[in-house]
Amino acid sequence: MQSMTGYGKSEYSQDGITLTVELKTVNNRFLDIIPKYPRAFISLDDLIRKTVQSKIKRGRVELFVTYQNVNESGKTLVVDKSLAEQYVRLAKEFESNYSLTNDFCVMSLMRSPDVVTEQMGEEGTEALENILKQTLENALDNLIEMRKAEGVKLEKDILSRAETVEKLVLEVAERAPMIKADYEARLRTKMEEILGDVKYDETRLLQEVAIFADKSNIDEELTRLKSHIEQLRDICKNGVDAGKKLDFLMQEFNRETNTVCSKSNDLEITRRGLALKNEIEKMREQVQNIE
Repeated sequence: MQSMTGYGKSEYSQDGITLTVELKTVNNRFLDIIPKYPRAFISLDDLIRKTVQSKIKRGRVELFVTYQNVNESGKTLVVDKSLAEQYVRLAKEFESNYSLTNDFCVMSLMRSPDVVTEQMGEEGTEALENILKQTLENALDNLIEMRKAEGVKLEKDILSRAETVEKLVLEVAERAPMIKADYEARLRTKMEEILGDVKYDETRLLQEVAIFADKSNIDEELTRLKSHIEQLRDICKNGVDAGKKLDFLMQEFNRETNTVCSKSNDLEITRRGLALKNEIEKMREQVQNIE
């Protein structure tokens, strides 16, 4: 089991090349990769995404690549003339519209973002691809190690709350058989208060009790809740696609608990039902962070 929250970093520094990959992940229903890298890495976008997808299944992934190459071999500089013309035109407009001194020089233009970019030859691109892939995989390994450590904590908390849920379910199951008897006693007392010494129809009273018992019966809901607890433990033990499975299971926990509260017509069971909903909600919050 892994958390969807984590951080990983790896750095390559050799032969004048320094490349750093950083990954930050948070919870998300699906896998959402947001890479941020220098312009020279545009052609490697597909490689980046496929490498991340091979190791991460869910979560919002922010990926940052920083790159520096002081080795001049195999590199050429490319000028984006259209973009350069736009910078020059804007500088002239600012001078005219705002009465400013135009100190925009050649060096300023060359330093403007994306006007001058490095372009590598085929051999340089292949070497960069290999370096990036290895560095990215190392960063992913570091990220996964952190996500697994966080996942252990989440699993421990969820299983602990599952024990509390199980205890509350058993308390409800213990109380449930008493509902019918309590209702019958209250109904008899009420009839005697209203009718006094007048004899009432015992058969009719027992029919009312039977109807109430049928409507308030929660045996099926309790059986399903016990089954859900066992499923939760199995999912945590197995760990495969735990996040999605547990997320669905939390919905089922809530559904059965709501039915128990609405059907029971008993104050003690309602109190335990509310406590159940509280624990289930806390589990659900933790489940949202599991991959």
